[in-house]
Amino acid sequence: MTLYILLVLFGLVTLILGWFQINVYKGKAMDNPDGSTDDWHEQNILFGMSFADIVIICPATFVGIALILIDSHLGFFILGLLSFWHVWVNTAFTVTSLRFEKPEITFMWFIAYPFGILLGLLYLIWLFIHFDIVFFP
Repeated sequence: MTLYILLVLFGLVTLILGWFQINVYKGKAMDNPDGSTDDWHEQNILFGMSFADIVIICPATFVGIALILIDSHLGFFILGLLSFWHVWVNTAFTVTSLRFEKPEITFMWFIAYPFGILLGLLYLIWLFIHFDIVFFP
């Protein structure tokens, strides 16, 4: 049951990320919960980041979820790698937000920044606990 909850959370976070990054890629300035704005007209690196999320991260997440649902071990491996990515990227964004934006800690801020760390860690812990069942059935 916990696996399916994690898969639903990964799917929801990926849908939100994809929607957000598609808007950034199109050139729309998107406001973040910490008061900053993602606008690649001001910060050119955001164009590449949004493109990478749209072309690599979002599709890889959905492929990983689909492979798990059809009982392929490759899906667990893909989501494991993506969990490391969630922890790494969201740690960087959370620290940057806290250091430079000094945000008000709200529910939306928590979902936008540290929730990805929590989601990635929860999946990695789940995978560690069930490693023998997942990879050596």
